[in-house]
Amino acid sequence: MQHITGRRLTTLLGAPDPGRPAYLWLADGIHGLVADGRLLHGTRLPSERELVDAVGASRTTVTRAYAVLGERGYAVARRGSGTVVQLPGGPVVGGGEPLPGWVADDGVGDVIDLRRAAQAAPPGLREALESATARLPAYVGGAGYFPLGVPELRELIAARYAERGVPTDPSQIFVTSGALSALVTVFRAVIGRGDRVVIESPTYAHSVDALRHTGARLVPVPIGPVEVDREARDQALAAGAGAMLALPDFHNPTGLSLDDDDRARLARVWQRHGVVGIVDETLTEVWLDEAPDVLPMAAHSRGCVSVGSASKTFWGGLRIGWIRAPRELVGAIAAARATLDLGAPVLEQLITAELMRTSATLHPDARAGFIESRAALLQLGNALPQWEVRVPSGGLSLWWRMPKPRATRLAAIARQHGVLLDPGSAQAVQGSGLEHYVRTPFALADAARAAVPALVRSWEQIAQDDAGSRGGGRSR
Repeated sequence: MQHITGRRLTTLLGAPDPGRPAYLWLADGIHGLVADGRLLHGTRLPSERELVDAVGASRTTVTRAYAVLGERGYAVARRGSGTVVQLPGGPVVGGGEPLPGWVADDGVGDVIDLRRAAQAAPPGLREALESATARLPAYVGGAGYFPLGVPELRELIAARYAERGVPTDPSQIFVTSGALSALVTVFRAVIGRGDRVVIESPTYAHSVDALRHTGARLVPVPIGPVEVDREARDQALAAGAGAMLALPDFHNPTGLSLDDDDRARLARVWQRHGVVGIVDETLTEVWLDEAPDVLPMAAHSRGCVSVGSASKTFWGGLRIGWIRAPRELVGAIAAARATLDLGAPVLEQLITAELMRTSATLHPDARAGFIESRAALLQLGNALPQWEVRVPSGGLSLWWRMPKPRATRLAAIARQHGVLLDPGSAQAVQGSGLEHYVRTPFALADAARAAVPALVRSWEQIAQDDAGSRGGGRSR
């Protein structure tokens, strides 16, 4: 069971509010941390004595605060375990990011879909297709199976890792049918049923679903708008874990990136506890403002496994991903790869190779479009000044913190205004919580511009409903 120390909880709570009763400030503060996903379901709170010393409050204040949390359904006292955080009704499994066809009315009518972070095909795709088609006859004399990937694409991917500071042999590269297929392959190779796997929350929902299918026990650690909770993460790793899934570059959905010092520190923790780091590099090449001056995690952690993709850098329709494996895991990953399929389509691999020969990172026009789209969505902050966001220097989405925990209501009302939106819980490992947050992808500039007034109207409707509810309460 995870626990949080009194010192760490005090840091997260911030300064007391002198205008409110101390017990209510403490209860509301912890309630807010749970709603934000900073305190996760099942986390043991500090003992009353420890929190008294950390906060500088009386025992009566702490006891009363814990009682209020219990009455609200956000904490429960367990014999032998103390007071434990809970989500009312328990965590909900699911919340995967929808794909086209999953919802019956997708694409019907004038709907703006802000649930997916993916770009349209970039400039140069047609030329790459023509060049790849011209190269295809060299491959048609054989059966067409390349379970590890066509040699020329494996060589280009290996060369890109070397260019980024990680010498790599093509034998360490496995080409897959997209990044999710790559992750599933790695999970099968290194994670056993019942293994504890540390994973940041919020995170990419499909990764969570894939991990659950391995039978692993997921151990979420909070990642906030500014930084990951290092203490919670290190504590979870020290308690014993087989692997950790990390997104060090433009984290989805928060946009955070680790600098080299943070990467080196994480690599040392992995090594100390014998943890296999699984690194999601899907967004590594999607930098916007300037190319980040950092080394890949594989430069800091020799034993980590890295997963990349053409989907966000080029186009999702290519369905090409890859794995960079340390030499000692090449055999295990090759065996796991054979249990999924017999290789990615040759033509798509050749198209990806052509695009990588031109540039392994975003096309300049695509980058300019993302910057424009990001600026369009940031207008939400001007229209709704109480909404907070940390502007990411890359990636494809903004992670907004709203002043009230209304994400699920906002998604429902936004749908009435023609915008499909996921609440923050869709990115939570437990599938619930994070009600203060919504993710707004900015891959398509026209959609971003059109979504802003609809979201503003949706939030204004929520504010009016809340005001009416308060007014009704006073009149009774």
